[in-house]
Amino acid sequence: MTKINKTDRTRAHESTNAIEKLYISMRHLFSRGFYKPMGISGETLRKSLLLLRPEIYGSIAEERIELNGLIYVIERLPRGIEECQFINLTADEGYSDSHFETIIPPKRRRNCYRIDKDQMNIEITRGRSEIYDILTHLTFLFIESHKIQKRVTINEGTDFIREWKYLEDIVIYNKEITDQEREVATAHLSNILGRTFEEVIDIHKAFATSEKKDRFFHLIYWLGKLAINEVLDNKKRKVAFSSVLIEEIGHHIYGDIWANNIKKVLKENSLLKRPIHIISANMHSVLNSIYAKGALPKEAEEHEGFGLFQLLSNSDSKPLQKAVKEYASENGLIYIKDTSGTNINVQVIDTEKINFEDSPFDKVNSVNKKPVIIVMDYAFGEQAYETMDELLKPYKNTKKKNHLDVKSVSIMGKAGILEGGKGDIMIPTAHIFEGTADNYPFKNELSKEDLEGFGVEVFDGSMISVLGTSLQNKDLLQFFHDSTWNVIGLEMEGAHYQKAIQSASKIRGNISKNVKVRYAYYASDNPLETGATLASGGLGMTGVTPTYAITQKILEQIF
Repeated sequence: MTKINKTDRTRAHESTNAIEKLYISMRHLFSRGFYKPMGISGETLRKSLLLLRPEIYGSIAEERIELNGLIYVIERLPRGIEECQFINLTADEGYSDSHFETIIPPKRRRNCYRIDKDQMNIEITRGRSEIYDILTHLTFLFIESHKIQKRVTINEGTDFIREWKYLEDIVIYNKEITDQEREVATAHLSNILGRTFEEVIDIHKAFATSEKKDRFFHLIYWLGKLAINEVLDNKKRKVAFSSVLIEEIGHHIYGDIWANNIKKVLKENSLLKRPIHIISANMHSVLNSIYAKGALPKEAEEHEGFGLFQLLSNSDSKPLQKAVKEYASENGLIYIKDTSGTNINVQVIDTEKINFEDSPFDKVNSVNKKPVIIVMDYAFGEQAYETMDELLKPYKNTKKKNHLDVKSVSIMGKAGILEGGKGDIMIPTAHIFEGTADNYPFKNELSKEDLEGFGVEVFDGSMISVLGTSLQNKDLLQFFHDSTWNVIGLEMEGAHYQKAIQSASKIRGNISKNVKVRYAYYASDNPLETGATLASGGLGMTGVTPTYAITQKILEQIF
């Protein structure tokens, strides 16, 4: 009998299992209603994250403190969360009408409320993906905090190293310190963190704000302090989920309100019966592509190609941006600010009111058709299914159902690329849902050839819709790229959007079977390259060319 050799488990296999365990564990903890992240209930979460060692979290499995990952996480969590022993995840339960200050993280659109010195409430209105995102970031934060605790306690917890005492003196008494004292504190902190003086200087600058120059000192102190309280005084940190959130999740409550608000605006403006093109994108590229030339004729003459859009992308171009918005509102654009809780704003464009003489587009495909364009801001993970599924349903404000005449759905956005670099473009031919064999092939109306000639690389192939961008590591991504799955990039929404479009068009009959779909992504990072992950910083001006190239091609096909 021939003996079959079992192949050794590769890092890719281990990583896949770790991700599966993470998500099973998070769903279990959510159903349970609460857990203690550094206790027994959070053990599976911690072990899986340490086994996975995601690129975004850098040196999480090492003794030294991870700095770039810390920036990434803190920018996505509410200000002051490091000081809170209790973190509650809630639905929209009326806190916005209270006296509590609304805290919105710089890189995540979510409402958070500091209830008292020990408790932070985070409002979840964007589905399970948002919960997974928060729990993985919190787990990283708590693991790092316990590293600090181990490095600063001595004599079995009865005393602390002198560097910690120096830091505590600054933070507790909120001292105003000189530049020389700041350098002394930074030198002490580099010893606590196991990082070089130069690294700590750089990270201190990255965290500094005009209101709080030494924010990094406070952040590290409170992370360490709460871990010390947990280990020495048994004051366990706790994450809880409100009963309302547990009941509401997965029922499309916010997506339904959001979609109905849009359809109501369409009806009020006599646009409900017109041909509709939906675009999931940012709130500036479609607006500027259509209206900037007419709104800013002088600037348009001075800046060729995408130069006008680069000008508008500068932070000091607020007056010009305002001029474009005002011009657009007079020429067919209706802005719908979100009030549903989805945090997805919308622009409705009546193309009949566009002055095409001042526009870079010619009417070719839309002659005598008067299409309406709905531009929706980016969804987040599973929220893409909820919002698109609800938007494609008929409008029911009376006994009669009003089916929308949806001609096309276009999805553009940022994604991680596995071949190429920041700013390059990916044209997907299929979406694969991570952790399953679920796959969604489709005919993409955009092709690789459409986006060539703009000075950036263009790739086509499969895209993987991941459960969380912060959970990927090189071994897993290398497997996706090198295998017959032919994966060129990763993002969080594609499979969810396509699932909604397919069910609405092929099964439920909510929209035409012949609806056209367009997908294109530009690279925000390459997680296979060291120093090129999302934690390395944003795209800056690198993103202007691919963003407007994709937008231009989508609009050309519509017009």
